[in-house]
Amino acid sequence: MSRISVFSAPFLLGFDSFEERVDRLARSADGYPPYNIERTIGADGAERFLISIAVAGFAQAELEVTSEDNQLTVRGRQKDEPGRDYLHRGIAARQFQRSFLFADGMIVKDATLGHGMLVIALERPQTPKTARQIDIRSL
Repeated sequence: MSRISVFSAPFLLGFDSFEERVDRLARSADGYPPYNIERTIGADGAERFLISIAVAGFAQAELEVTSEDNQLTVRGRQKDEPGRDYLHRGIAARQFQRSFLFADGMIVKDATLGHGMLVIALERPQTPKTARQIDIRSL
């Protein structure tokens, strides 16, 4: 049975890769770690986004932030320390991967880690709306 998608509409040209990314994000929808996304508009009209991810217990070396093909991926890898003898283990050493899809023109500005929060700043600069006349050639 073939799957019908909103992206297969004839007026949405070139969105095939976008649909693949949305499918990939839907498959990786895990609730860990929790995160917030804040949106502000600067005085220059640029949209700014802050993604705050709760990564308590992770060191900077155990976190990786990558931006590729309009997708932001955050990975955390902790290792169990051999030789530690726990009487109670309520905080597990856990790995995670969280992905965010962003629009064309978005720029990942930086990432900071402090007080158990990883904060990633993104910006979408305001771009002027442009229209142009397309010449019609005859064959």
